[in-house]
Amino acid sequence: MSMTDPVADLLTRIRNAQRAGLEEIDLPASNIKQKICEVLRDEGFVREVSRADDGKQGTLKVLLKYDEGRRPAISEIRRQSKPGLRRYVKYTDIPKVMNGLGIAILSTSKGVLVDHEARKQHLGGELIATIW
Repeated sequence: MSMTDPVADLLTRIRNAQRAGLEEIDLPASNIKQKICEVLRDEGFVREVSRADDGKQGTLKVLLKYDEGRRPAISEIRRQSKPGLRRYVKYTDIPKVMNGLGIAILSTSKGVLVDHEARKQHLGGELIATIW
C-alpha cells in the first residue's frame, strides 16, 4: 500500500481513535509524526507520546486524553496543507484557531512549532494542521 500523506494518516488515526473512545494508538513512526505528537502533548491535547524501536521503522504510542465525562480533548483536527496543495503562511498571516482557543501547527525552518511560538519567533512556514 502506498501512503501519499502520512501526516493526514496520523491525524485521521487520532480522530478515529478518539471517536471510538480508545485510550491509546500505535502507529508507524517518523520524525515529523513524532514532532507533531510532541506538540500535541505539550499543548495538552494528548497525555503521552513514546517511540519504540522495532528494528525497522519503529512505532509511536500515543496516549489519548479525555475529560471526566469521557469527552475527547480534541474537538476537531484538520489537515490544512495537503500534498496536492501546499499552504504556506507568513508569521503575520498565521490564523488564530477558534480565536486563540485552538492551535495551528507549522513546519518552519526551526522545526515543527505551534502558532504562538512561531509568531513570537517571527517564523512562517507550512501550515500543517489546526486543532481545537
